[in-house]
Amino acid sequence: MRLCYIDESGTPQIPGNTSHYILAGLSIPINKWKNYDAQIEKIKLKYDLAGTEVHTAWLLRPYLEQNKIPDFQSMDNQTRRFEIVRARTIELQRLSKSKSKQYKQTKKNFEKTKAYIHLTYDERKKFVFDVANTLASWNDVRLFAECINKLNFDTSLARLSVDEQAFEQVVSRFEKYLQIFSHNPQCKSKHFGLLIHDNNETEAKKLTDLMKKFHHDGTFWTDLKNTIETPLFVDSELTSMVQLADLCAFSIRRYLENQEEELFNIIYKRGDRDRKHRCVGIRHYNGKEPCSCIICSNHKEQD
Repeated sequence: MRLCYIDESGTPQIPGNTSHYILAGLSIPINKWKNYDAQIEKIKLKYDLAGTEVHTAWLLRPYLEQNKIPDFQSMDNQTRRFEIVRARTIELQRLSKSKSKQYKQTKKNFEKTKAYIHLTYDERKKFVFDVANTLASWNDVRLFAECINKLNFDTSLARLSVDEQAFEQVVSRFEKYLQIFSHNPQCKSKHFGLLIHDNNETEAKKLTDLMKKFHHDGTFWTDLKNTIETPLFVDSELTSMVQLADLCAFSIRRYLENQEEELFNIIYKRGDRDRKHRCVGIRHYNGKEPCSCIICSNHKEQD
């Protein structure tokens, strides 16, 4: 039995505020879940983040107020938090009094990052890379991802919307992996899988209905013989494995949009591969436009 934790990066809307939409599924053997979860919690504890959600995009943002506090790096964590909270309270009061349009967004930014304010940017980056390297060391974990360049997505020709196509692709690749694994002579019984998706009220009903259709009619690529049930939707704040799917999706999007390779190269190691060690679990949809990214180059080698 394998669990496939799913999360996204970027927006599915066209045009939206990102050029790419990434849906990543991280497949973990059910008997390894407890051990792997404990490893991630140990890293969180090291950075005083025990029980905290790993949201990579918010962790890797610069917190400008840290640079304005003298000797911030030499302070202990409790003092750092106190100084940052004070600086942020003053800033929100200033924006409120001036009736600035930035008030609402600034308040949201502060709320999303409040769990990480005791860490400098370098410490937050090291934390993310510690988590990523630990994930990359799990040799029995498989990463599936659909990466859609929305600039080249023709809605008039597509059978499904951006998010639906991404979901169908991830489900299909996870299913094919389960089928291949089940036919392995070393596998003593049929291998089943269950999808666990980050909770999103907008997406939940749509993806549940779509999954029911897949069970009845199959996807465009395969019948569902090994994937059971409809997706379970969970709060990402409560499970580290969905948070790791978020890290994977984020790193892929930043690579495709900004050519940031360092984090991507670590998590790409876990992409599902065929017998020739070619990554088949991750696809970059770019329409008919040529692309020289690592993902597309890998797929060209298979053609």
